[in-house]
Amino acid sequence: MRILIVEDDPLMQLGLEQALADYPQLEIIEQAEDGYLGVQAALKQKPDLVVMDIGLPRLDGIAATKQIKEQLPEVRVVMLTSHTIQTEVIAALSSGADAYCIKGASIDRLLAAIAAAVDGATYLDPQIARLVVDNLKPAIPNANIGNLSERETEVLKLIVEGKSNSEIAAELYLSPNTIKTHVRGIMNKLAVDDRVQAAVVALRSGLV
Repeated sequence: MRILIVEDDPLMQLGLEQALADYPQLEIIEQAEDGYLGVQAALKQKPDLVVMDIGLPRLDGIAATKQIKEQLPEVRVVMLTSHTIQTEVIAALSSGADAYCIKGASIDRLLAAIAAAVDGATYLDPQIARLVVDNLKPAIPNANIGNLSERETEVLKLIVEGKSNSEIAAELYLSPNTIKTHVRGIMNKLAVDDRVQAAVVALRSGLV
């Protein structure tokens, strides 16, 4: 997997480079130190995935992500930032970010975010997931949550944890295709359009 890192802190750049060097399936093809250069590098290199900070010179990570997604919608973007303000999280996800990870988290959590993004899922750092849900206006409990089967409930709880389909399949000893079927069933029963909405319903209903 070809990765572009957009980060203005040299120490963070070095840390990411060293941390990801242990995983031969991940190749850092370029690093950019501001959002403008990040967009230019993405358009030129066409990476599989971009690891993006928010607080960047010239062009912030949210605006850079929006520009990249508009021109290269197939490129996955993982936000790796210290920003935990709810409005910034929502803005980042609205710009097209596929995952939101907090700096200082373990490398395993970053790898989980990368895996989820590549798998077509949306990863939210647990700290951010709770922050976002806690700041949403109270909603009428979703009665459909009770219509989920025991297996669908298990899958939904793992979705809330930010796990990708392949990770859920491995944990439940099922095939990825079976998990995809369960995910579709969950979204149909909860009347939602994607995994993020399903996770929000689960959190707001007190399922997890």
